[in-house]
Amino acid sequence: MTIDYTRLEERLAYLFKDRSLACRALTHPSWQHECNEAGGDDYQRLEFLGDAVLGMVLAEMLYSRFPGWHEGDLSRSRAHLAGQGTLANLARSLELGGFIRLGRGEEQTSGRSKDSILSDVLEALIAAVYQDGGLEAARALVSRLFSNLLAAPDSREVGRDAKSELQELLSARSLPPPEYRLSAESGPPHDRLFHFQLLVGGDVMGEGEGRSKKTAQQAAAAQALERLSSNRER
Repeated sequence: MTIDYTRLEERLAYLFKDRSLACRALTHPSWQHECNEAGGDDYQRLEFLGDAVLGMVLAEMLYSRFPGWHEGDLSRSRAHLAGQGTLANLARSLELGGFIRLGRGEEQTSGRSKDSILSDVLEALIAAVYQDGGLEAARALVSRLFSNLLAAPDSREVGRDAKSELQELLSARSLPPPEYRLSAESGPPHDRLFHFQLLVGGDVMGEGEGRSKKTAQQAAAAQALERLSSNRER
């Protein structure tokens, strides 16, 4: 399988000096076992390193963004953000599944869509960027990936499914379902920025932006939840 490095680098917004690092990060153990490439390796060691780099950078981001949080709040939020489901969803938003080198068995069992593989590959790529460009490059990548998940104002559930929570709240209050309206988009094709308005009964209840439509809608839903909660408290 030939990796389209140019497309991958567009997805990551990072240019590798040593593309062999990216290749290793995208190589599942099943591929290496079947192909036995001379001098080749799979992503497992990089995944180990990427897990540590990701944890440190997320800790920095949470510590700086939420100065009023206690250690327990910070730890729970970091665990959620670095969890397999969150990482897999981020990998899907980058369409990483199409870049992974898999053995025949994993290919036949839909390995490209498995949360476990997608999350491991994303961590491995973070490590590859760290080794190729240093900590600042890895920090920039993690910031781009997670900034929208950290957009929810003062929430102990960073990364939560705000859209589902909002749907349940509106239903409980006998209010109409939310309407997500794309109000603007900008940036180059490989790094679009989407801005959504969230309307309830024709009224704008929240706004959000993100590098994917999903994250922008989540940010808008989080803002709407805060506004509805504030209205109820008055």
